[in-house]
Amino acid sequence: MSESKPSVLFVCVHNAGRSQMAAAFLARLGGDAVEVRSAGSAPAGAVNPAAVEAMAEVGIDMSAGVPKLLTTDAVRASDVVITMGCGDRCPVLPGKRYLDWRLDDPAGQGLGAVRPIRDEIERRVRRLLAELGVAIG
Repeated sequence: MSESKPSVLFVCVHNAGRSQMAAAFLARLGGDAVEVRSAGSAPAGAVNPAAVEAMAEVGIDMSAGVPKLLTTDAVRASDVVITMGCGDRCPVLPGKRYLDWRLDDPAGQGLGAVRPIRDEIERRVRRLLAELGVAIG
């Protein structure tokens, strides 16, 4: 891990749902104690509206989020890389910690289906912060 603060990259195919929600939770809960990135191997044109709505329900505004393309530089700059359904499309670099969070894809799902995905992502982000030794803010 970097000497100053841990850096986490969340990756899913479209960077429109799961990875956006995870990054938003990590930024909210970890605050300035953690560096947060998210990207996708085939980014969508916009963040999933159901994910935006589900996060708004818990007080997190993702409406300005923009899907980003996964780059080797983003992986290189991160201590922990968490994939969410892109697996082998994510560059694997030595010295990085990789986790694969198998989560349902919220693409094309209604709000009722996205809420449990959101809640599971929050649980996992809280566990990740504890593992990284970052106090929840």
